[in-house]
Amino acid sequence: MRKDEARVAATEARIAALDLPRGGFTAYARANALARLREMGLPGRRDEYWKFTDPSAFNAAEAAKAALFDAKEAPLFGGVDSVKIVFVDGVFDAGASDDPALAGVEIVRLAEIGASDIHWAQELYGTLEDRGQSPVARPFAALNTAAATDGVLIRATGQAEKPVHLVYRHESEASDAILHHCVKIEPGAELTLLETGPASARFNKVMEVDVAKGGRFHHVRAQGRDHERRAITHIFARVAEEASFKSFTLTVNGQMTRNECVIEITGDDAVAHVAGAALGDGSYGRFHHDDTIFVTHNAERCESRQVFKKVLKNGAVGVFQGKILVKPGAQKTDGYQISQSLLLDDDSQFLAKPELEIYADDVKCSHGSTTGAIDETALFYLRSRGVGKQDATALLVLSFLADAIAEIEDEALAAEIVERLEAWLQRRKK
Repeated sequence: MRKDEARVAATEARIAALDLPRGGFTAYARANALARLREMGLPGRRDEYWKFTDPSAFNAAEAAKAALFDAKEAPLFGGVDSVKIVFVDGVFDAGASDDPALAGVEIVRLAEIGASDIHWAQELYGTLEDRGQSPVARPFAALNTAAATDGVLIRATGQAEKPVHLVYRHESEASDAILHHCVKIEPGAELTLLETGPASARFNKVMEVDVAKGGRFHHVRAQGRDHERRAITHIFARVAEEASFKSFTLTVNGQMTRNECVIEITGDDAVAHVAGAALGDGSYGRFHHDDTIFVTHNAERCESRQVFKKVLKNGAVGVFQGKILVKPGAQKTDGYQISQSLLLDDDSQFLAKPELEIYADDVKCSHGSTTGAIDETALFYLRSRGVGKQDATALLVLSFLADAIAEIEDEALAAEIVERLEAWLQRRKK
């Protein structure tokens, strides 16, 4: 069987295993996504943006089992006054969820409203995902748009009264969840969205975020700590004039994680920041973590930042693929990209592919990528002042991650992230 034939067969097998929703306001977007998926096919290791990450776990028609993990710790952001929306293995749990009306924004579930012929999300569902397929194909995002069974549709028309907290719980070893969220921030509105939890054995999530003029969107997520979970997530964002989009992701544990973020800045004087911190320890099982980012500047005087830090040991693998595209006319662009890894042994690996593509002449863009070990001078300094080696190493790890965590605008949320990291590092001392 030729390669193209094999890809077609694998794609059709994956589609055949899906229970595709029918009808409602998403029908056109789903049909369009399915056609695009068939045209592009599932990815392989020969594809440029998959050469560092094996997509076979997401190509398979059935999800591999993932053992459940008991963290034995309080839920992250459990003390934050927020409105919780809970999904267990991709299924909404009404009993564990709060009343969505308490957030002061409009929140409905895709499964509840999807059969309707008309809804505001009709203009958003699948739209940004479709736009994000060029110039890089993202087949698993198209699969999600075609097959998502649930998700939340959030529209903020003013200042949200409380953060919205999406909680993903994993209780079945063989679960395979596909969720699709749409977030619309109207002019001048503001929303904080939190996400925590492992979700399922295999998780495919798309979030489309449309931030209108002067709107502000804050996103902080902590991906669940199950050692064997596999997840591919996508954020597609459109940022209008004078609007702000900021997203931070913390990842600890997980056999395979790929986080894709595609941001299109379409209005002048807009801001888009995306950041991440990952801790990978291969002694608990395979750890492969991939951040793939694409930011397009298509307006004047806009700012973007990509700040990604990974701490790896015992054979853990980290990947960063980041691109800044500055289109003609996007003058006064300020684009910044940094990806760094801290390797705590000789067995781990960091693979980076930073890119700049600039078609404007009055810009300030920079990118950099570094890989290194613990600073022995700093380690000696701490130890010479009575700090034990493991405690000193933990302090240096936290210092290394600080730039990424600083991208969280809410200081209370950032402090809780730091406190949780300190606790994890103390338990993992060896």
